[in-house]
Amino acid sequence: MRILITGTAGFIGFHTARAMLAKGHEIVGIDVLNDYYDPALKEARLGILKKHDNFTEARLDIADAEALREVFAKFRPARVIHLAAQAGVRYSLENPQSYVDSNLQGFLNILECCHHAEVEHLVYASSSSVYGANPVLPFRESDGVHHPLSFYAATKIAGEAMAHSYAHTYGLPCTGLRFFTVYGPWGRPDMAYFKFTRAILNGEPIDVYNQGDMRRDFTYVDDVVEGISRVSDKIPHAAPRQADSRYMNPGQSRVAPIALYNIGGGTQEELMTMIHALEENLGVKAKLNFMPMQTGDVQETLSDSSALWDAVGFKPATSLADGMAKFVKWYREFYGD
Repeated sequence: MRILITGTAGFIGFHTARAMLAKGHEIVGIDVLNDYYDPALKEARLGILKKHDNFTEARLDIADAEALREVFAKFRPARVIHLAAQAGVRYSLENPQSYVDSNLQGFLNILECCHHAEVEHLVYASSSSVYGANPVLPFRESDGVHHPLSFYAATKIAGEAMAHSYAHTYGLPCTGLRFFTVYGPWGRPDMAYFKFTRAILNGEPIDVYNQGDMRRDFTYVDDVVEGISRVSDKIPHAAPRQADSRYMNPGQSRVAPIALYNIGGGTQEELMTMIHALEENLGVKAKLNFMPMQTGDVQETLSDSSALWDAVGFKPATSLADGMAKFVKWYREFYGD
C-alpha cells in the first residue's frame, strides 16, 4: 500500500516510516527539515529511510499548499499519517506564529489534499496537552478540552475540530491520536529526558521544574508506532444515529467518520524516577537545579487508553526502566559519549 507520512525526519515520523517500510508498504515521506532542533539529527534519521527502495522523499513545507498538492497528485496515496507539526509547549511562548503556520495552516492543507485525493483514511497526531487544566485523572477522550494551558495545545484542539469538520462535510475518515510524553532512541533534543542526558554527561546542572513535583505518563516510541500502525487499519465510520452513547467510542461521532484515541501506558511516573533511571544507566549523578513551575506546563498526566484497547487490542506496555535503558544505549552509540 502507498502511504504518505508527514514528519518523516522527525522523531515519531521516522520510527513510523521505518516500521511501515518493514511491513512492505511504499512510503512517501514529507518533511521540511527546519532548524527547530539540530537538522543533522533529522538528516541522520532520513538517511536510514532513504536506504529503502520503497521510500521516496518529498522535502517541502506542509504550509506550502501548492507544493503539497503536487505531491498528492503525483503519488496518489491510499492513506495518510500526518505527524508533522511544530512541537513543544515552551517554544510556543516564543514563536506562536510557527504553530499557526504548521499546526493550523499546514493541517488545513493536509485536510484539503486528503479530501481532493479521496484518501481512504487520515491518521493525525494530536497531543495529551489538549487536556490542559482538566483536574480529573486519568484523562479520557470524552473529557472536555476547553482550557488549554499553552498555544501549542490550543492548536492541537483546533486541529481535532478541523478534522471533524472535514470528516462531516466530505466523509473523510479521520483518526486523531493523543500521544502521552513519547520518548526513546532518535528522540527530540528539546525533550526533558534528552536534555537531561546531555547535561548529566557534560557535568552541567539540570533544571527540574516545580521542585521535581511532576508526574508523567511516559510512552515508549515503539509502543506508539504499534498503535499508529493498528489504528491505520481501523478505518472509522459514523456511529448510527440511534446508537446508545454508553457503547460508543468516546471520540466517535454520529455525524462524521472519526475516531479519537489516547496512546499512553496508563502508568504515572514521578519526574525524579525518570531522572534516577537516567543516572543509573549513565553511571553519573545528576546535579539538580530545582525551579518553579514553568508557564504552559502541567503538573501531571495520566492516560486512559481503554478505547484504543477496545478498538485494536493494543496498549503500550514498555516500562520506563527498559525504555530509558534503550534510549541511553542509542545516545551513547550515536553521539559517542
